[in-house]
Amino acid sequence: MQATSVRWTTSDLALFAGDNRNRYEIIDGELFVTRSPHWNHQSSCANIARFIGNWSDETGLGKVGVAPGIIFSDADNVIPDVVWASHESLERLLDEAGHFTGAPELVVEVLSPGEKNEQRDREAKLKLYSVQGVQEYWICDVNAKKVEVYRRQQAGLKLVATLYSEDELTSPLLPGFKCVVSKFF
Repeated sequence: MQATSVRWTTSDLALFAGDNRNRYEIIDGELFVTRSPHWNHQSSCANIARFIGNWSDETGLGKVGVAPGIIFSDADNVIPDVVWASHESLERLLDEAGHFTGAPELVVEVLSPGEKNEQRDREAKLKLYSVQGVQEYWICDVNAKKVEVYRRQQAGLKLVATLYSEDELTSPLLPGFKCVVSKFF
């Protein structure tokens, strides 16, 4: 007898309505359930959003968001920690409920503790964001105080830099943006 794997869909998330203690994401039909993030995780998300947001306000090129829903399809529904999208992208990517229905230019994930959480961000989400057309993906490690920068090269996201506390993060996607990595943590 062979076990049949369950494929979750966006509509299945209604089963968890009212549960504010957990975060539910679906990647390629697989359900990922995580607890509410740790204080250090949330603090880093706020710092990252603040620095990108300040740059974005100064340049007027787009907007930053914290933990927005991205519904790529019925089988791919995620909640990244931080995103940045140009004004042009926002106009075509947001649905009437205010959810993204496609890839913002920049996605940032702050690693949560645990092997499964790290694997989800480094493998499943990297693959999903790559396939969906994200231009740049930052994986931020609070414990190691480092940022891994993936950029679109040819048809996928490739690791182009691993930056540590004293390194300065810049991006061709965000012209003129500069931030010392330690300020994220």
